[in-house]
Amino acid sequence: MPLFHSNFRIRDSTSTQPIGISQWEDILNLLNADDGKYVSASEALKNPDIQSAVIQLSGDLATAKFKANMPRAQGILDNPSRISNPRTFWVTMFAQMILNGESFAYRWRNANGIDDHWEYLRPSQVQIYELSDGSGLVYNLSFDEPGIGLMENVPASNVIHLRYFSMNAATGISPLLSLANTLNIKKQSDQLTMSALAQSVTSPGIVSETSTQFKDDLSVSRSQAIGKMMNSSKAGPIVLMPGESYTPLEIKSNVANILKQVDWTSTQIAKALQIPDSYLNGQGDQQSNVQQIGGLYANTLNRDMNMVLSELNWQLSADITADIRLAIDPLHNTYATSLLNTKNLEANQVATALKEVGYLPEDVPSATTVAATDPPQKGEDE
Repeated sequence: MPLFHSNFRIRDSTSTQPIGISQWEDILNLLNADDGKYVSASEALKNPDIQSAVIQLSGDLATAKFKANMPRAQGILDNPSRISNPRTFWVTMFAQMILNGESFAYRWRNANGIDDHWEYLRPSQVQIYELSDGSGLVYNLSFDEPGIGLMENVPASNVIHLRYFSMNAATGISPLLSLANTLNIKKQSDQLTMSALAQSVTSPGIVSETSTQFKDDLSVSRSQAIGKMMNSSKAGPIVLMPGESYTPLEIKSNVANILKQVDWTSTQIAKALQIPDSYLNGQGDQQSNVQQIGGLYANTLNRDMNMVLSELNWQLSADITADIRLAIDPLHNTYATSLLNTKNLEANQVATALKEVGYLPEDVPSATTVAATDPPQKGEDE
């Protein structure tokens, strides 16, 4: 659970003050200029739209296949962690990057300086410093293992530092920072809705007496009896005295309109993460078809992945690419349709391409071409 945003300042590497806000608890820094409150990641993830978006984006980014031009780089990308499977490691890194704006992993190396494994680090375990001469960054890392403890002045080459978005090229900024007011409005809306609903069911109805001789004690006792009957699971028929009438209460339309705020919040969250509204079960663009929406989502995945690839290429000194087609087209139906609609490809080329992605089994027989014979001319023997 991360620091959403940190105020970056240049520090001397010998200073005891890190860049930004030092906290030993993982927190989401949803800093509001008015009240200065912080919201924990567990609280933010209680919002189903945020949770859905983070799970979806991180899962799809982890589905992409890394391809490196060097065997050593390919090996560490395929098996980066000792304590978790590769997908879990990458989902964790991407989810932290989306929530926090940045995520970290320490590069453990063998005696030859080759990557042995990477260890995921929570943001609370990392303090970032910029050298006073501006030549680079160093990190202070706090490990959970007592035998390691605090590791100071770690060079940037030993730390994988994924940044979702940055304004200073050093620390990341969470895309959810823009939702500070939105989540606050949502919280107030939920409280108002709960209050309205609680008040609406406090009294199940109104008993009115038209008799000119109004007796307080009798009216109160009758109202209490009817209230207990309506709140009881064994509520039976209501028997009214002559001159009495009963009117059940209803939730007003303005309270029902408050409940629609959830749709508005979904739209804002989708906008902050640059994903189509329909991916969070919103209304979406009514004029966009499925293919257009998928294309917008693919653009978002491509932008996020390019930030990751830039860091990996820089750290591993390799040419690394990522194939995100499996994330946006898991069954390869769109890919197959586009190949079949291409007029410049022969049938055997299409079949080969579909076999490479597993759309067609390898043992599919090749198509045979039958030469067409010219039809007999008139007057010739048939």
